[in-house]
Amino acid sequence: MEFLIIIILTIILLILLGYVFSINKKKILDTAKNEELDNIAKKYPNNIELCKKYLKKLKNENVKIEENKNQEASLYVAITNKIIIANVSNTYTRIQTIAHECLHSIQDRKVLIFNFIFSNIYLIYYIVICICALFNILSLQFKMIFLIIFLILGLVNYVIRMYLENDAMIKARFLAKEYMEEEKISDKEEIEKVVKGFDELNKLGMKYIHYKFFFDIMIKILIFSIICMIIR
Repeated sequence: MEFLIIIILTIILLILLGYVFSINKKKILDTAKNEELDNIAKKYPNNIELCKKYLKKLKNENVKIEENKNQEASLYVAITNKIIIANVSNTYTRIQTIAHECLHSIQDRKVLIFNFIFSNIYLIYYIVICICALFNILSLQFKMIFLIIFLILGLVNYVIRMYLENDAMIKARFLAKEYMEEEKISDKEEIEKVVKGFDELNKLGMKYIHYKFFFDIMIKILIFSIICMIIR
């Protein structure tokens, strides 16, 4: 009964917050598609060169850069000090996306490393408690205790990740605009159009990324609760 209540509450929260935040991934993808802005972005250097220019501007040129066209999302890997650029060559968003990852590389190293270690511990812990639940190793009392511990770990993970993401997301728009103005590849009107595109995308993306991280925690709680309810 306890886990049934948790399942119902989790589903209600996910639906409610999805509605309140107006989560619409299709709308975000459609906003990221703009032929006029894409053509403006084509004037700028390729992704690797663009990344190098940002890192030079940020005075952090010791970062390794890799482009992986099979990867959907770009990311900065703190433990190896490497930026991996995804398949973003044909979209104007690459100018801001690459700025975003470069900004991650200059964030507080202690926070970045802690985030990397903690997020892995968090995932391992979740896998372990799910295995224990599947094999019915835990009593009801311990299942509830471990679920509460997981929720606390999830909240800590959420706080760290959102601090890092918010910091990079807010600054990336300004870094990208500053870079375009300095390079003088585009005129002022074109730059304003691209920046307006960033603003429209960020308005949707900021809400989406917050919801996505929350969703990841809640869906794990949902899966664990379903396992515990079925296997008694």
